[in-house]
Amino acid sequence: MLPPWVRLAAALFAVSWGANQFAPMQLVYREHLGLGNGSFTAMLASYVVGLVPALLYFGRVSDRFGRRAVIRPMIPVGIVSSLVLIAGAAVPDLLYLGRVLAGLASGMAFGAGTAWMKELSSTAPAGAGARRAAVSLSAGFGCGALFAGVIAQWLPAPELLPYLVHIAWMLGALAVVWAVPDVRVRATDLTAAPLSALATPQFRWGIAPWAPWVFGVATVSFATLPPLVSESLRSTSVAFTGLVAALTLITGAVIQPWAKRWSQQDDAAAGIRVGITLGVLGFGAATVVAYTDGALSVAAIVAAAFLLGSCYGILLGSGLASVERLAPADELAQTVAVFYCLIYVGFAVPFVISLLAPHVGYATCFVGAALLMLLSVAVGRKVKDRHPTHT
Repeated sequence: MLPPWVRLAAALFAVSWGANQFAPMQLVYREHLGLGNGSFTAMLASYVVGLVPALLYFGRVSDRFGRRAVIRPMIPVGIVSSLVLIAGAAVPDLLYLGRVLAGLASGMAFGAGTAWMKELSSTAPAGAGARRAAVSLSAGFGCGALFAGVIAQWLPAPELLPYLVHIAWMLGALAVVWAVPDVRVRATDLTAAPLSALATPQFRWGIAPWAPWVFGVATVSFATLPPLVSESLRSTSVAFTGLVAALTLITGAVIQPWAKRWSQQDDAAAGIRVGITLGVLGFGAATVVAYTDGALSVAAIVAAAFLLGSCYGILLGSGLASVERLAPADELAQTVAVFYCLIYVGFAVPFVISLLAPHVGYATCFVGAALLMLLSVAVGRKVKDRHPTHT
Protein backbone atom coordinates (compact mmCIF):
# COMPACT_ATOMS: atom_id res chain seq x y z
CA MET A 1 0.00 0.00 0.00
CA LEU A 2 1.30 3.41 -0.96
CA PRO A 3 1.83 5.93 1.87
CA PRO A 4 -1.13 8.31 2.24
CA TRP A 5 0.89 11.34 1.16
CA VAL A 6 1.90 9.58 -2.08
CA ARG A 7 -1.75 8.81 -2.85
CA LEU A 8 -2.65 12.43 -2.24
CA ALA A 9 0.26 13.48 -4.45
CA ALA A 10 -1.28 11.43 -7.27
CA ALA A 11 -4.50 13.42 -6.99
CA LEU A 12 -2.65 16.76 -6.95
CA PHE A 13 -0.61 15.61 -9.95
CA ALA A 14 -3.76 14.66 -11.88
CA VAL A 15 -5.65 17.89 -11.22
CA SER A 16 -2.63 20.05 -12.06
CA TRP A 17 -2.17 18.02 -15.27
CA GLY A 18 -5.68 19.13 -16.22
CA ALA A 19 -4.99 22.71 -15.22
CA ASN A 20 -2.17 23.04 -17.74
CA GLN A 21 -3.07 20.63 -20.54
CA PHE A 22 -4.66 23.60 -22.31
CA ALA A 23 -1.40 25.55 -22.59
CA PRO A 24 0.03 23.94 -25.78
CA MET A 25 -3.37 23.89 -27.52
CA GLN A 26 -3.17 27.50 -28.68
CA LEU A 27 -1.79 26.64 -32.10
CA VAL A 28 -4.25 23.76 -32.52
CA TYR A 29 -7.21 26.04 -31.89
CA ARG A 30 -5.68 28.79 -34.00
CA GLU A 31 -5.50 26.40 -36.95
CA HIS A 32 -8.81 24.57 -36.45
CA LEU A 33 -11.00 27.30 -34.93
CA GLY A 34 -9.28 30.50 -36.02
CA LEU A 35 -8.63 31.73 -32.47
CA GLY A 36 -6.26 34.68 -32.12
CA ASN A 37 -3.69 35.27 -29.37
CA GLY A 38 -6.03 37.55 -27.43
CA SER A 39 -8.89 35.05 -27.41
CA PHE A 40 -6.65 32.19 -26.36
CA THR A 41 -4.94 34.07 -23.55
CA ALA A 42 -8.40 35.16 -22.33
CA MET A 43 -9.43 31.49 -22.29
CA LEU A 44 -6.23 30.62 -20.47
CA ALA A 45 -6.96 33.30 -17.87
CA SER A 46 -10.66 32.36 -17.51
CA TYR A 47 -9.39 29.45 -15.44
CA VAL A 48 -8.93 31.98 -12.63
CA VAL A 49 -12.67 32.76 -12.64
CA GLY A 50 -13.35 29.28 -11.30
CA LEU A 51 -10.18 29.00 -9.29
CA VAL A 52 -10.34 32.00 -6.95
CA PRO A 53 -13.87 31.52 -5.53
CA ALA A 54 -13.21 27.79 -5.14
CA LEU A 55 -9.97 28.42 -3.27
CA LEU A 56 -11.58 30.84 -0.85
CA TYR A 57 -14.71 28.77 -0.23
CA PHE A 58 -13.39 25.22 -0.22
CA GLY A 59 -10.36 26.05 1.91
CA ARG A 60 -12.79 27.07 4.64
CA VAL A 61 -15.01 24.04 3.97
CA SER A 62 -12.04 21.69 4.31
CA ASP A 63 -11.08 23.27 7.65
CA ARG A 64 -14.63 22.54 8.84
CA PHE A 65 -15.54 19.20 7.27
CA GLY A 66 -12.12 17.72 6.55
CA ARG A 67 -9.81 17.61 3.54
CA ARG A 68 -11.27 14.42 2.09
CA ALA A 69 -14.74 15.98 1.89
CA VAL A 70 -13.34 18.45 -0.65
CA ILE A 71 -10.81 16.31 -2.53
CA ARG A 72 -13.24 13.46 -3.29
CA PRO A 73 -15.80 15.56 -5.24
CA MET A 74 -12.97 17.50 -6.89
CA ILE A 75 -12.21 14.49 -9.11
CA PRO A 76 -15.62 14.42 -10.91
CA VAL A 77 -15.44 18.19 -11.43
CA GLY A 78 -12.05 17.77 -13.11
CA ILE A 79 -13.41 15.03 -15.36
CA VAL A 80 -16.37 17.19 -16.41
CA SER A 81 -13.99 20.05 -17.23
CA SER A 82 -12.17 17.89 -19.78
CA LEU A 83 -15.46 16.65 -21.25
CA VAL A 84 -16.56 20.26 -21.77
CA LEU A 85 -13.21 21.12 -23.39
CA ILE A 86 -13.75 18.22 -25.79
CA ALA A 87 -17.14 19.71 -26.71
CA GLY A 88 -15.39 23.05 -27.25
CA ALA A 89 -13.99 21.77 -30.54
CA ALA A 90 -17.55 22.02 -31.91
CA VAL A 91 -18.74 25.00 -29.85
CA PRO A 92 -15.71 27.25 -29.17
CA ASP A 93 -17.43 29.26 -26.44
CA LEU A 94 -17.50 26.08 -24.34
CA LEU A 95 -13.72 26.36 -24.07
CA TYR A 96 -14.26 29.23 -21.64
CA LEU A 97 -16.62 27.10 -19.54
CA GLY A 98 -14.21 24.17 -19.63
CA ARG A 99 -11.42 26.37 -18.36
CA VAL A 100 -13.63 27.79 -15.59
CA LEU A 101 -14.48 24.24 -14.49
CA ALA A 102 -10.79 23.31 -14.56
CA GLY A 103 -10.19 26.29 -12.29
CA LEU A 104 -12.99 25.13 -9.99
CA ALA A 105 -11.40 21.68 -9.68
CA SER A 106 -7.99 23.22 -9.04
CA GLY A 107 -9.37 25.59 -6.42
CA MET A 108 -10.97 22.67 -4.61
CA ALA A 109 -7.67 20.76 -4.69
CA PHE A 110 -4.92 23.29 -4.06
CA GLY A 111 -5.82 24.81 -0.70
CA ALA A 112 -7.27 21.67 0.88
CA GLY A 113 -4.68 19.41 -0.75
CA THR A 114 -1.67 21.48 0.30
CA ALA A 115 -2.93 21.67 3.89
CA TRP A 116 -3.65 17.93 3.85
CA MET A 117 -0.17 17.21 2.52
CA LYS A 118 1.36 19.05 5.48
CA GLU A 119 -0.78 17.04 7.89
CA LEU A 120 0.13 13.74 6.21
CA SER A 121 3.82 14.73 6.40
CA SER A 122 3.87 15.43 10.14
CA THR A 123 6.59 12.84 10.79
CA ALA A 124 8.82 14.16 7.98
CA PRO A 125 11.32 17.05 8.35
CA ALA A 126 9.94 20.57 8.62
CA GLY A 127 8.73 21.94 5.30
CA ALA A 128 8.33 18.50 3.71
CA GLY A 129 4.60 19.02 3.18
CA ALA A 130 5.11 22.25 1.24
CA ARG A 131 7.84 20.69 -0.90
CA ARG A 132 5.81 17.56 -1.63
CA ALA A 133 2.83 19.67 -2.65
CA ALA A 134 4.99 21.94 -4.81
CA VAL A 135 6.66 18.99 -6.56
CA SER A 136 3.33 17.20 -7.16
CA LEU A 137 1.71 20.31 -8.60
CA SER A 138 4.70 21.39 -10.70
CA ALA A 139 5.20 17.88 -12.11
CA GLY A 140 1.53 17.72 -13.06
CA PHE A 141 1.58 21.18 -14.63
CA GLY A 142 4.66 20.26 -16.67
CA CYS A 143 3.63 16.76 -17.72
CA GLY A 144 0.13 17.90 -18.67
CA ALA A 145 1.52 20.50 -21.03
CA LEU A 146 4.23 18.21 -22.42
CA PHE A 147 2.01 15.24 -23.19
CA ALA A 148 -0.87 17.36 -24.48
CA GLY A 149 1.59 19.04 -26.86
CA VAL A 150 3.11 15.76 -28.05
CA ILE A 151 -0.30 14.11 -28.50
CA ALA A 152 -1.76 17.11 -30.31
CA GLN A 153 1.29 17.38 -32.56
CA TRP A 154 1.70 13.80 -33.73
CA LEU A 155 -1.46 11.82 -32.97
CA PRO A 156 -4.90 12.09 -34.58
CA ALA A 157 -7.82 14.02 -33.08
CA PRO A 158 -5.74 16.70 -31.30
CA GLU A 159 -8.90 18.32 -29.89
CA LEU A 160 -9.90 15.01 -28.25
CA LEU A 161 -7.04 12.72 -27.23
CA PRO A 162 -5.20 15.05 -24.78
CA TYR A 163 -8.37 15.42 -22.73
CA LEU A 164 -9.10 11.68 -22.74
CA VAL A 165 -5.66 11.08 -21.24
CA HIS A 166 -6.47 13.53 -18.45
CA ILE A 167 -9.79 11.82 -17.76
CA ALA A 168 -7.93 8.51 -17.39
CA TRP A 169 -5.51 10.11 -14.91
CA MET A 170 -8.38 11.51 -12.86
CA LEU A 171 -10.13 8.14 -12.67
CA GLY A 172 -6.90 6.58 -11.43
CA ALA A 173 -6.48 9.37 -8.88
CA LEU A 174 -10.02 8.81 -7.63
CA ALA A 175 -9.21 5.17 -6.91
CA VAL A 176 -6.02 5.86 -4.93
CA VAL A 177 -7.09 8.95 -2.97
CA TRP A 178 -10.56 7.79 -1.91
CA ALA A 179 -9.49 6.12 1.34
CA VAL A 180 -6.70 8.51 2.39
CA PRO A 181 -7.51 9.40 6.01
CA ASP A 182 -8.19 12.81 7.47
CA VAL A 183 -5.66 13.29 10.25
CA ARG A 184 -6.57 16.57 11.94
CA VAL A 185 -9.21 17.91 14.31
CA ARG A 186 -11.75 19.88 12.32
CA ALA A 187 -12.67 23.47 13.02
CA THR A 188 -15.92 23.99 14.87
CA ASP A 189 -17.67 26.40 12.51
CA LEU A 190 -17.54 28.14 9.15
CA THR A 191 -17.59 31.68 10.52
CA ALA A 192 -15.65 33.96 8.21
CA ALA A 193 -13.27 35.26 10.86
CA PRO A 194 -10.15 37.22 9.86
CA LEU A 195 -7.11 35.05 9.25
CA SER A 196 -4.33 35.93 11.66
CA ALA A 197 -1.48 35.25 9.23
CA LEU A 198 -2.81 37.77 6.72
CA ALA A 199 -2.47 40.59 9.24
CA THR A 200 1.25 40.03 9.76
CA PRO A 201 3.84 42.29 8.09
CA GLN A 202 5.59 39.15 6.86
CA PHE A 203 2.56 38.24 4.72
CA ARG A 204 1.44 41.72 3.69
CA TRP A 205 4.87 43.00 2.69
CA GLY A 206 7.10 39.94 2.56
CA ILE A 207 4.86 37.63 0.48
CA ALA A 208 1.83 39.33 -1.09
CA PRO A 209 3.64 41.87 -3.34
CA TRP A 210 5.68 39.28 -5.26
CA ALA A 211 3.20 36.37 -5.13
CA PRO A 212 1.55 37.07 -8.53
CA TRP A 213 4.91 36.58 -10.22
CA VAL A 214 4.90 32.88 -9.30
CA PHE A 215 2.57 32.15 -12.20
CA GLY A 216 3.25 35.43 -13.95
CA VAL A 217 6.71 34.22 -14.99
CA ALA A 218 5.52 30.68 -15.76
CA THR A 219 2.64 31.71 -18.01
CA VAL A 220 4.76 34.20 -19.93
CA SER A 221 7.20 31.38 -20.60
CA PHE A 222 4.70 28.94 -22.08
CA ALA A 223 1.86 31.20 -23.30
CA THR A 224 3.63 34.31 -24.61
CA LEU A 225 7.01 33.15 -25.91
CA PRO A 226 6.34 30.05 -28.09
CA PRO A 227 3.91 31.81 -30.48
CA LEU A 228 6.68 34.33 -31.26
CA VAL A 229 8.60 31.58 -33.11
CA SER A 230 5.66 29.55 -34.46
CA GLU A 231 6.34 30.68 -38.02
CA SER A 232 9.94 29.48 -37.79
CA LEU A 233 9.01 26.05 -36.42
CA ARG A 234 5.81 25.49 -38.37
CA SER A 235 5.26 21.70 -38.35
CA THR A 236 6.55 21.21 -34.79
CA SER A 237 5.20 24.36 -33.17
CA VAL A 238 2.54 22.61 -31.05
CA ALA A 239 5.03 20.11 -29.62
CA PHE A 240 7.52 22.92 -28.99
CA THR A 241 4.91 24.81 -26.98
CA GLY A 242 4.32 21.73 -24.85
CA LEU A 243 8.07 21.24 -24.44
CA VAL A 244 8.55 24.82 -23.27
CA ALA A 245 5.71 24.50 -20.77
CA ALA A 246 7.13 21.22 -19.50
CA LEU A 247 10.66 22.62 -19.21
CA THR A 248 9.34 25.63 -17.30
CA LEU A 249 7.23 23.73 -14.83
CA ILE A 250 9.31 20.59 -14.34
CA THR A 251 12.32 22.83 -13.69
CA GLY A 252 10.16 24.32 -10.94
CA ALA A 253 9.74 20.85 -9.45
CA VAL A 254 13.37 19.78 -9.80
CA ILE A 255 14.70 22.91 -8.10
CA GLN A 256 12.75 22.30 -4.87
CA PRO A 257 15.75 20.86 -2.93
CA TRP A 258 17.61 24.14 -3.49
CA ALA A 259 14.51 26.11 -2.49
CA LYS A 260 14.50 24.06 0.73
CA ARG A 261 18.10 25.02 1.52
CA TRP A 262 17.48 28.71 0.98
CA SER A 263 14.25 28.71 3.03
CA GLN A 264 16.10 27.13 5.97
CA GLN A 265 18.79 29.81 6.14
CA ASP A 266 18.73 32.35 8.96
CA ASP A 267 17.54 34.85 6.37
CA ALA A 268 14.47 33.01 5.05
CA ALA A 269 13.95 35.66 2.36
CA ALA A 270 17.13 34.49 0.61
CA GLY A 271 15.17 32.07 -1.57
CA ILE A 272 12.77 34.80 -2.60
CA ARG A 273 15.63 37.09 -3.63
CA VAL A 274 17.25 34.28 -5.64
CA GLY A 275 13.93 33.52 -7.33
CA ILE A 276 13.31 37.15 -8.27
CA THR A 277 16.86 37.45 -9.64
CA LEU A 278 16.33 34.40 -11.85
CA GLY A 279 13.02 35.84 -13.01
CA VAL A 280 14.67 39.10 -14.04
CA LEU A 281 17.31 37.14 -15.97
CA GLY A 282 14.52 35.12 -17.59
CA PHE A 283 12.80 38.27 -18.80
CA GLY A 284 16.18 39.34 -20.16
CA ALA A 285 16.28 36.15 -22.23
CA ALA A 286 12.70 36.85 -23.34
CA THR A 287 13.82 40.27 -24.55
CA VAL A 288 16.41 38.53 -26.74
CA VAL A 289 13.55 36.53 -28.28
CA ALA A 290 11.80 39.76 -29.19
CA TYR A 291 14.85 41.06 -31.07
CA THR A 292 15.91 37.87 -32.89
CA ASP A 293 14.51 35.11 -35.06
CA GLY A 294 15.35 31.62 -36.24
CA ALA A 295 17.56 29.31 -34.19
CA LEU A 296 18.77 32.09 -31.90
CA SER A 297 15.25 33.00 -30.81
CA VAL A 298 14.40 29.33 -30.19
CA ALA A 299 17.53 28.96 -28.04
CA ALA A 300 16.61 32.13 -26.14
CA ILE A 301 13.15 30.71 -25.40
CA VAL A 302 14.70 27.54 -23.99
CA ALA A 303 17.00 29.65 -21.79
CA ALA A 304 14.07 31.80 -20.68
CA ALA A 305 12.01 28.69 -19.86
CA PHE A 306 14.79 27.36 -17.64
CA LEU A 307 15.29 30.68 -15.84
CA LEU A 308 11.61 31.52 -15.46
CA GLY A 309 10.86 27.94 -14.40
CA SER A 310 13.54 28.14 -11.72
CA CYS A 311 12.03 31.42 -10.54
CA TYR A 312 8.56 29.87 -10.45
CA GLY A 313 9.69 26.83 -8.46
CA ILE A 314 11.71 28.75 -5.90
CA LEU A 315 8.98 31.32 -5.29
CA LEU A 316 6.27 28.65 -5.04
CA GLY A 317 8.24 26.49 -2.61
CA SER A 318 9.46 29.42 -0.52
CA GLY A 319 6.01 30.96 -0.42
CA LEU A 320 4.24 27.78 0.67
CA ALA A 321 6.87 27.13 3.34
CA SER A 322 6.48 30.69 4.66
CA VAL A 323 2.69 30.40 4.74
CA GLU A 324 2.92 27.10 6.63
CA ARG A 325 5.10 28.77 9.27
CA LEU A 326 2.78 31.75 9.60
CA ALA A 327 -0.63 30.05 9.74
CA PRO A 328 -2.10 28.22 12.74
CA ALA A 329 -3.41 24.72 12.01
CA ASP A 330 -7.10 25.65 11.99
CA GLU A 331 -6.47 28.41 9.43
CA LEU A 332 -3.92 26.63 7.26
CA ALA A 333 -6.09 25.67 4.27
CA GLN A 334 -7.71 29.10 4.16
CA THR A 335 -4.36 30.92 4.36
CA VAL A 336 -2.87 28.67 1.67
CA ALA A 337 -5.96 29.41 -0.43
CA VAL A 338 -5.34 33.16 -0.17
CA PHE A 339 -1.71 32.61 -1.22
CA TYR A 340 -2.87 30.62 -4.26
CA CYS A 341 -5.35 33.37 -5.15
CA LEU A 342 -2.49 35.85 -5.16
CA ILE A 343 -0.16 33.72 -7.26
CA TYR A 344 -2.89 33.04 -9.83
CA VAL A 345 -3.32 36.75 -10.44
CA GLY A 346 -0.20 36.18 -12.53
CA PHE A 347 -2.26 34.24 -15.08
CA ALA A 348 -3.40 37.63 -16.37
CA VAL A 349 0.15 38.69 -17.30
CA PRO A 350 0.18 37.08 -20.81
CA PHE A 351 -3.20 38.66 -21.55
CA VAL A 352 -1.94 42.09 -20.48
CA ILE A 353 1.15 41.61 -22.64
CA SER A 354 -1.03 40.61 -25.61
CA LEU A 355 -2.88 43.93 -25.23
CA LEU A 356 0.23 46.09 -24.79
CA ALA A 357 2.67 44.46 -27.21
CA PRO A 358 1.03 45.71 -30.44
CA HIS A 359 1.52 49.27 -29.17
CA VAL A 360 4.86 49.20 -27.32
CA GLY A 361 6.50 45.97 -28.51
CA TYR A 362 7.29 42.73 -26.72
CA ALA A 363 10.75 43.85 -25.63
CA THR A 364 9.31 46.83 -23.74
CA CYS A 365 6.76 44.55 -22.06
CA PHE A 366 9.45 42.13 -20.90
CA VAL A 367 11.70 44.88 -19.57
CA GLY A 368 8.74 46.44 -17.79
CA ALA A 369 7.87 43.08 -16.23
CA ALA A 370 11.42 42.69 -14.92
CA LEU A 371 11.30 46.13 -13.33
CA LEU A 372 7.95 45.38 -11.70
CA MET A 373 9.37 42.15 -10.28
CA LEU A 374 12.23 44.04 -8.68
CA LEU A 375 9.80 46.59 -7.27
CA SER A 376 7.58 43.85 -5.82
CA VAL A 377 10.40 42.46 -3.68
CA ALA A 378 11.85 45.88 -2.84
CA VAL A 379 8.68 46.98 -1.02
CA GLY A 380 9.19 44.27 1.57
CA ARG A 381 12.97 44.49 1.94
CA LYS A 382 12.75 46.02 5.44
CA VAL A 383 10.38 43.33 6.74
CA LYS A 384 12.34 40.78 8.73
CA ASP A 385 11.21 37.26 7.92
CA ARG A 386 10.91 35.98 11.50
CA HIS A 387 7.89 33.71 11.36
CA PRO A 388 6.05 32.39 14.38
CA THR A 389 5.73 28.61 14.15
CA HIS A 390 2.33 26.92 14.50
CA THR A 391 1.57 23.24 14.91
